[in-house]
Amino acid sequence: MNRPRATNYPYGAGSCLARNARKCSTSMAQQIHHQSDERAPEDSTARASSIRWKILRRALLRRHTDNESQLGIDRISRRASSDGFKLIPFQVVEPGARNWDNPDSSSTTEMPHSVKDAVVCYKLPIDGSPKLFLKQRLENQEDLHDFEICNQYNIDNTGLVCLWPSEEVLSYYCLSNAEIFRSKRVIELGSGYGLAGLVIAAATEASEIVITDGNPQVVDYIQHNIQVNSGAFGSTKVNSMLLHWKEMQGSCTPDTFDIIIASDCTFFKEFHADLAWTVKLLLKEAGPSEALFFSPKRGDSLDKFLEEASKHDLKCSIVENYDATVWNRHQDLLAGDGSWSNYLMDHCYPLLVRIMK
Repeated sequence: MNRPRATNYPYGAGSCLARNARKCSTSMAQQIHHQSDERAPEDSTARASSIRWKILRRALLRRHTDNESQLGIDRISRRASSDGFKLIPFQVVEPGARNWDNPDSSSTTEMPHSVKDAVVCYKLPIDGSPKLFLKQRLENQEDLHDFEICNQYNIDNTGLVCLWPSEEVLSYYCLSNAEIFRSKRVIELGSGYGLAGLVIAAATEASEIVITDGNPQVVDYIQHNIQVNSGAFGSTKVNSMLLHWKEMQGSCTPDTFDIIIASDCTFFKEFHADLAWTVKLLLKEAGPSEALFFSPKRGDSLDKFLEEASKHDLKCSIVENYDATVWNRHQDLLAGDGSWSNYLMDHCYPLLVRIMK
């Protein structure tokens, strides 16, 4: 879905970052091009670093594109070009706006302090469910510091880019299957802005939800979003956590969680072994426990993760049709629904992967 990338939001269009990037883009991009070549020895860590430098170079060279060029970019990226799966209504909240659908409310929505950010209101599509307000980064607001953080922690930057369609599907699935999470201890891995974890906190009566990401900038957004929405959580305990799958010791107590959730976390093959090990470590031994991953196939990426999970003695099963609403929307998109012109099942439709010890 064009998931709240908020491209028409008034903030950011005239930001200093954008002006400065345009002013010095050519020289910086050339410098970064050389740096990316120098940073690319033949190992996965260096390749990831090289990719990040190339992304930054592309960001600095970015110009306003015509429709044809933008369509080409969309076809490559496979990101939703419109409303995606259209499962959870959302809208960008204007500064000082009254709460959505409550014009008589005396409260106003707190707005972010940075011109890079916007507040997005998600209206959960079940009667009695609360609205959730998430602070998110505007699209095309990458800066050098973002990539310095990526290189420092050997992580990717995808959690800052947007809320991805798989996260929407995961969130909708959690909302539609609230009984699964009731009185359970749950952890979300690679959560991005934390929509799915916040849905569990607000609508499922879970005992606890820990919302994690490996990017410290993303965790700051998560913590902000927890605080803003805390009134909707009832008795559910909600925490954010910086969690690197490769450095689990001391981060989380092993053998702890009833359910692990994640969306689109199997894309980078160099992280597969650490991800599988993390799942095995965190799932509790006593009683039923499982991980619920929502991931497109993306070539052989998902298959490679399943192979790695098997090496860690994890039992995996794939469910293709796990929700009638999601499946019908998927069929419409395959049939040529023009709202997502670059839709392909392999890249866009998240399969449900159930993982148990």
